[in-house]
Amino acid sequence: MATLVVGASGATGRLLVEQLLAEGKKVKIIVRSIDVLPNSIIQNDLLTVTQANLLEMTHAELKDQVQGCNTIVSCLGHNLNFKGMFGQPRRLVSDAVQRLCCAVEAVESAVTNTPVKFILMNTTGNQNSLAREKVSIAQALVVSLIRLLLPPHADNEEAAKYLQSRYLGTQNLIEWVAVRPDSLINDKTVTEYQAYPSPIRSAIFDAGKTSRINVAHFMSQLVLNDGTWHKWKNQMPVIYNKVI
Repeated sequence: MATLVVGASGATGRLLVEQLLAEGKKVKIIVRSIDVLPNSIIQNDLLTVTQANLLEMTHAELKDQVQGCNTIVSCLGHNLNFKGMFGQPRRLVSDAVQRLCCAVEAVESAVTNTPVKFILMNTTGNQNSLAREKVSIAQALVVSLIRLLLPPHADNEEAAKYLQSRYLGTQNLIEWVAVRPDSLINDKTVTEYQAYPSPIRSAIFDAGKTSRINVAHFMSQLVLNDGTWHKWKNQMPVIYNKVI
């Protein structure tokens, strides 16, 4: 079985693909361009590449993509420029999640009842209401403004809400984990990090740091390690670099 990674050309998605391939895992990716991917990834025999705009693919094409995959990982995000923040598609992440889940349901309902893992890269600024997370009034006001003024934040919230509302019970065709890193930084190697069910600090006024390579490692463990998956499935773990 393979893992489908969308957003594989992004800073974190690329690291995840590298780690999965290094572990001998078959990986499928959907990217608009392979130009930003290194040859070490592109030339790997375990990798299958589809060059396309995911939101423009037909339902039948997406069914072909999820066929034979026991895990789907979304590392999709909006580019941090004016077009990426305020241009179309404003629902890039949530629309992609919904379309991929519908494709999984169409395939799995006809084949097997074995749940497919869905891993969503999200943000610690997204409050997990089902876990009854509480934030200060000041943080709630700031997040409300961010939600109003910055479409990508609302998009990330909607993607997580879709998974929570549709796949919380038992006997679902999809099980999910929404991974919430804090302020993302770049690092060259995996370092010690910690995962918590909910934030242990304010995402607005006391943000921690999370390296992208650590986020990729945590997601790779969700893919590869059944114990890690069962510990966190249907939850929204928050990832911080360990402070030494």
